[in-house]
Amino acid sequence: MAMPVSAARVCRLAGRTVSSLSAGHRRAVNLPARTCFISTSTASSLQFRLDERTAHSSLDLFKKDTGVIYRMMGLDPSQVQDDPERFRDWAVVFGDKKISSGRHYWEVTVKKSQEFRLGVAEAAMSRDDCVGTNSSSWVFGYAQRKWFAMTSNKIVPVTLVGKPDRVGILLDYEGAFLGLVDVEQPRIIHTLRGQFKAPLCPAFGLWDGELLTHSGLEEPEGLM
Repeated sequence: MAMPVSAARVCRLAGRTVSSLSAGHRRAVNLPARTCFISTSTASSLQFRLDERTAHSSLDLFKKDTGVIYRMMGLDPSQVQDDPERFRDWAVVFGDKKISSGRHYWEVTVKKSQEFRLGVAEAAMSRDDCVGTNSSSWVFGYAQRKWFAMTSNKIVPVTLVGKPDRVGILLDYEGAFLGLVDVEQPRIIHTLRGQFKAPLCPAFGLWDGELLTHSGLEEPEGLM
């Protein structure tokens, strides 16, 4: 029997679209029997922590601000330090680094969570919005035992076998895409196009369980 969807969850389930990877700032190189695309972005090892100033009152940071846990009851908003950077309505937290160029890779370990979002958002994104619901954020999410890609409140299903304990995120700023990476293969599972014109931050939404971030990593070999 289908369960009703509450108004507070519409943000995470509404809309559908299909997106594809644009050639954008990559040039095609013709090789026998195939075409390869080479990114013009410079790779670098992005090191970041989660920014407590942005964390919604239902989220607690741990492990030197590299992990986040969802507290069902959360804290009384009046007991949380007032900060214009803090998300007010949605369980979202940003990373503390702003990205304006280059190609960056990080990984996330998922623990006991059945609903979360991973991706990037403009640093100046409204703190009244949820990541994925506007044109300022690009995320991969997991809910109702299914993966999806989301931006501008539009969702496209992502085909993925099972729910891995750890996934990678690849951001190519000049290449204008965000990739969800299978860390076991490694390979890019799905890509989201972006029109990146402003500084971006790693972004995370969490509605149960825990997420642990792993930054400062080199991009795995073999990714496009």
